[in-house]
Amino acid sequence: MELTVGEIVSHFSVTLDNEELIPYGNGHINETYVVGKKKKYILQRINTNVFSDPKVMMDNIIAVTAHLRKKIAVTGGDPDRETLTPIYTKEGKPYLIAEDGKCYRMYLFVEALCFDRVENAHQLYHAARAFGRFQRYLDDFSADVLHEVIPRFHDTPNRFAQLTEAIRENRVGRLADVQAEVDFALSREADTHIVVDAIAAGEVPLRVTHNDTKLNNVMFDAKTGEGLCVIDLDTVMPGSLLYDFGDALRFGANAGDEDELDLSKIYFRMDCFEEFARGFIEELGDTLTPHEIELLPFSVKLMTYECGIRFLADHLNGDTYFRVHREGHNLDRCRTQFALVADIEKRMDDMKAIVARCLAERRA
Repeated sequence: MELTVGEIVSHFSVTLDNEELIPYGNGHINETYVVGKKKKYILQRINTNVFSDPKVMMDNIIAVTAHLRKKIAVTGGDPDRETLTPIYTKEGKPYLIAEDGKCYRMYLFVEALCFDRVENAHQLYHAARAFGRFQRYLDDFSADVLHEVIPRFHDTPNRFAQLTEAIRENRVGRLADVQAEVDFALSREADTHIVVDAIAAGEVPLRVTHNDTKLNNVMFDAKTGEGLCVIDLDTVMPGSLLYDFGDALRFGANAGDEDELDLSKIYFRMDCFEEFARGFIEELGDTLTPHEIELLPFSVKLMTYECGIRFLADHLNGDTYFRVHREGHNLDRCRTQFALVADIEKRMDDMKAIVARCLAERRA
């Protein structure tokens, strides 16, 4: 960061008792820091290569968090802990375009725990309840008023088209070394249309969705272990809750790391699936439509596959989207996703049985 912390924060309506900048989290997109000592804040530099219109993104976040705050207050909760609290600039804006042309924003820091990997399967039950509660609180919020921050973000046929373009153009000459991954991706094109076609046909409702439901986007209460606050709302947009369900398990039920080099360590944890499905269904229950319920297991495969083809396309394009930390990092990520897809395909019948059991338990 070229400007000093004091120079940046001086534009916001806060007073810091300490200007030390502490890196926070392991996000791929934005740069995130904690500032302050007695009263802490999150300071982020927004990646405007990904989020080219920060106003549109922040408009969505302001609208959604305002709605969540009302719902949390009605239930007797603490809005400052249970949802994000954007900090405005002295000019009344929720973000800053600084003198150096870079874009910054601040949030009140949530004193809670954040986990980059699953420590036990039951942790996913609490994460699922947090994401399910997020969906339930926004059930009466019109998705139509939100902007599409990243157009066609979970439009899997469009992601497939981006991959085929990356294959065709082979911009940095990497195609010859990834033919096995390309063949795997191309052989599953039919899967890409199922959810988008169901939305278009009105068989799956359009909802407000988070679109990045990794475990580390839930803050956990340190005393109770319960999911407290859903964070990282940059990609809140209209979509399908199937995307949120599937992406959470793509990350949470992977036995290995997202960029694991030893693919023998990659398999789909059914205990994690069952815990997450139970928590999600307990929170949402009757708001789920029959077709959404039917597609819950498939959504895990779809989101894992979609993420894999995004990593593969970015590798072929020269690593222009996801931040990489080593040579071939996006290819390593792609390979873990595809290994997980292959394992999920073998377990689909068992996953459907678990969803049916969770529904029966809730209705009992």
